Amino acid sequence: MNNLAASAFIIQRQLFPMLEEEIGPLSDKERRFVQVVALCHPERFMFSFQWALIGRKPEDRLPLAKAFIAKTIWNFPTTRTLLDYLKNAPSLRRLCGWQTASEIPSEATFSRSFADFALFHLPEKIHEAMVKENLGDVLMGHISRDATAIPVREKPTATPPPTPKPETSRKRGRPVKDHPIQPKEPKRLELQPYRSLEENLADLPILCNHGTKRNSQGFKDSWIGYKLHLDVIDGDIPVSAILTSASLHDSQVSIPLAQMSNQRLTSCYDLMDAAYDAKEIHAFSRQLGHVPIIDPNPRRGEKIPMEPARAQRFKQRSSVERVNSQLKDNFGAMFVRVRGAAKVMCHLMFGVITCTAIQLLHRLSG
Repeated sequence: MNNLAASAFIIQRQLFPMLEEEIGPLSDKERRFVQVVALCHPERFMFSFQWALIGRKPEDRLPLAKAFIAKTIWNFPTTRTLLDYLKNAPSLRRLCGWQTASEIPSEATFSRSFADFALFHLPEKIHEAMVKENLGDVLMGHISRDATAIPVREKPTATPPPTPKPETSRKRGRPVKDHPIQPKEPKRLELQPYRSLEENLADLPILCNHGTKRNSQGFKDSWIGYKLHLDVIDGDIPVSAILTSASLHDSQVSIPLAQMSNQRLTSCYDLMDAAYDAKEIHAFSRQLGHVPIIDPNPRRGEKIPMEPARAQRFKQRSSVERVNSQLKDNFGAMFVRVRGAAKVMCHLMFGVITCTAIQLLHRLSG
């Protein structure tokens, strides 16, 4: 947290006065934009987008990356809306890096640069660096885990037909005497604890399809698109994010999320709802040295109530629900206009890094 405190001091005491002397008074949202960009340090990741001395020299990607952060903060639904605003907002335009409206690139250039950012996983790398630098040396209390629906304007992928069972497979009922029993294939949850994070991520489906999730009122909501799975620590700070197909069950991403978060910071408790109540998830949480607090799943039986102390800690899990609401209400998660998992994740992660930066500053001031 020392790095965060130093950054906040520099922003407040040096950067704001210098910018206001150069540009003029800044609005509240422009101040927030400056804070987010200063904590993100996107300039450190621009080396991969430099001109390779072949072909036409591309537009500088740093102002474009800042503009996409601005799009998230102002919660603009489209890039066209962002461009129209930049042409009439000289302060924000200069904060991004363009002195005049004529210097702002075309919408096509914005689209090409966004595709490059998605291919390079730019916002994901920025977010990982932010978490490690500001929280890597701090012992955190709780990690709250959950997934939220991400509807998109995309044609769902057709579900492949089920694989026909071989004729040698055993039928239901008592086995025939001296008949060899075919071993069952291990499930994804059984394999994940013994694989690396990269292997687990490669095994998760990421194609757009139909999803169904039970809401807080107990009714089922259906959508076409994806799921965003988040790990959130105390203070409503997202520390890990994974995008999957909408149809994937929440429990299938718990272990990869735990692996990702464990590489970035140290925590004590894992808080999850009843969808994650599986013995493999309990065991892996303990393997990491954590205490799993998971809402018991009745599984067609009587629900076992939590112990009072665990139930009190479990109330902290609302932090991940607040972050999901923040992303959808304020940081662009309801305006996904791109197609393909890589671009959808890039769009969402610009919102995640914005939310992370703002909550880090709130944590410091609180």
